[in-house]
Amino acid sequence: MIKNVYINRTAHFLPNEPISNDEMEDYLGYINDQSSKSKRIVLRNNGIKNRFYAIDKNGTATHTNAQMVALAIEKLFAKNPAELEEVNLISCGTSSPDQMMPSHGVMVHGWLPNTKNIEVVSPSGVCCSGMHAMKYAYMSLKLGEATKAICSGSERLSRVLRSDQFEDEVKKLIELEQNPFIAFEKDFLRWMLSDGAGVCLLETEPNKEGISLRIDWMEGVSYANERDVCMYMAADVDQNQQLLSYMDFSPEEVKNKSLLSIKQDTKLLSENIVKLGFKRLKEILDKKGLKSDDISYFLPHMSSFFFEDKIYQELDQYGYTITKDKWFTNLDTHGNVGAGSIYLMVDQLFNSGQLKKGDTLLLAVPESARFSYVFALLTVC
Repeated sequence: MIKNVYINRTAHFLPNEPISNDEMEDYLGYINDQSSKSKRIVLRNNGIKNRFYAIDKNGTATHTNAQMVALAIEKLFAKNPAELEEVNLISCGTSSPDQMMPSHGVMVHGWLPNTKNIEVVSPSGVCCSGMHAMKYAYMSLKLGEATKAICSGSERLSRVLRSDQFEDEVKKLIELEQNPFIAFEKDFLRWMLSDGAGVCLLETEPNKEGISLRIDWMEGVSYANERDVCMYMAADVDQNQQLLSYMDFSPEEVKNKSLLSIKQDTKLLSENIVKLGFKRLKEILDKKGLKSDDISYFLPHMSSFFFEDKIYQELDQYGYTITKDKWFTNLDTHGNVGAGSIYLMVDQLFNSGQLKKGDTLLLAVPESARFSYVFALLTVC
């Protein structure tokens, strides 16, 4: 029997205190003892006012990625910790696991000794990995393979944004008498990203008291067959736009090229990220027979407010106008937490007290790595 699936609880963990724009380089450091040239431009466009880092000003880690997810999960069960023993699936998405092996999910499980021996999965990817984690849990419950599932989206990227990650590359540039500033494709993302974790508890029966969010559908799509790589880490792109693994470079090249940093082709990003995904969203909504009036809240994951009007205009040109009063985001206060951002939005709205039964939440998560998207519709019950 195919069952309904409900988000019955949500929680989050944000490390340490919020960090303002003026404080960022106190934590991330100065490259070549100079303030970033791109910082002011990027911050003006992205509209982010605060973000969170799981490091202190010395760059020392205060939390691991897996630990942040576990702390958020513990919040789900704060009123009844023994209930953790009933969980039989944990599904965790992130683009920044603490290590390549073991998987992110099992490391989260390792922080939760009160759970039992259960199934754990770790969808890989970037921003969409959190939604893939949710979809795996959703499908498992729908098919009766699990009864109580936790899914999560999280990131801890601040450590690889620190200036000390680029010191060898800058020294090499100075030796070659070249511009000792990090290229914009790397520096750009230093002012975009934030750390944190969001989690949801999924079950096949709604809450008896309060509200639940029924997951009506989830649909994903990739355009990797049509588009080149746009954002990457632990790799480099050659002159033919072929992605080269860090494993194919010498250890010296890995350091000198800062291959473990994150890079993004901003031109490719701006040309494709909105155009591809939101045309597809309109096609999905047409297939589902949904009109813009059927949507109560629109939750788009955006890396920057730069894309807000572009998304609005893209949908508007297809006759699917979602007025701005229906939009919900916490990008300005939480920053871009990648795979965790959509969880943090759902969590804040779920616990806001403003949702009423019958409301619908349309979730839209783009991923620029090679242009993937996941969309979902939730209904308040």
